[in-house]
This record gives sequence, C-alpha cells and structure tokens, in this order.
Amino acid sequence: MEGITVVAGIPIPSTSPWFLGVVAFHVALGLVCVVAGLGAMLAVKGRGRHSRYGTIYFWFLFGVFVTMTALSVARWQEDQHLFLLGALSFGAAVSARQVLRLGPATRTRLRIHVVGMATSYILLLTAFYVDNGKSLPLWKELPTIAYWILPTAVGLPILIGALVRHPLIRPSRRRAG
Repeated sequence: MEGITVVAGIPIPSTSPWFLGVVAFHVALGLVCVVAGLGAMLAVKGRGRHSRYGTIYFWFLFGVFVTMTALSVARWQEDQHLFLLGALSFGAAVSARQVLRLGPATRTRLRIHVVGMATSYILLLTAFYVDNGKSLPLWKELPTIAYWILPTAVGLPILIGALVRHPLIRPSRRRAG
C-alpha cells in the first residue's frame, strides 16, 4: 500500500480502492456507533428506546471491529495499537451486553453493564482520536498524549456520575442498627 489519499483534510495512507472502500464503510459504521451510543446514554433506561439504541450500537460496533481488523491487518506495523483499542472496545461491549442476558438485572449486573458500555464508547472515541487527532481542527494543536487521555478524562466523570446518581445502580443506603 503506497501513496496517500486525503479526504476532508484527513490523510488515508493508501490509494488502494479496496482499502479506501473498507475505510469508507468503517467510517460510516463508526458514525452510527457514536450517534447510537449517545442515544442509548440519553434515553430512559430499560426496554424500548434505550435497548434499541444499545442494540444498534452493539451491532454497528461489531461492524467497526470487523473492518478495523481488516484495516489493521493490512497495515499491522502501523496500526496494531488501533487493533488493540478496537478489540478492547468490542470486548467491553460484549461483556456488558452478556451480563444482562445471563440473569435478572440486579444492581451489580446493571453496574457492570454501564461500566462495560461506557468503557466501550470511551475506547471507540480514543481509537478515533489516536488515529485522526493529528488531522482534526483544534485536536491537531494538542500533544499526541491528549488523543489517548482526553476521551477518558471526559468520559470517566460522566460514568462516575451515572453510577452515583442513577436510581437503579447507585449504592444502596442501608441504615445501621
């Protein structure tokens, strides 16, 4: 794979039609993940809209994982870190989804689900910024380490807030005595 193709100011390290086609599909899948993940976060929890957005997020993330795997294998030396981020993101989503399928939605299972899905989303965004931050407005002015840290720095307080405030998962307050 030689040459560079620039799309919307973002350099893609190939001129191969196959590679560019997979990248285009990968980007489309990723955009749906970002929107569906946000929809699931903002929706009232439980069956209905939250579950629909969550299912869309999960299956489109599966597509992101498959296309990311193909792209990483094609450029393994340069992209193995992206493969690791993608595998961790999809693994967190699989774990988060399965924990609710294995039994009743207890407080502990709900916490694991929330932490897993939030971790998946944070890793998805981290991979995006690590790969593309150097080409994005504002982000390109930041040091490279920021691409690795900022998604977690923003996402972790939101996750902690959800764990502390959501009535179904916040720690129970038992009275002594």
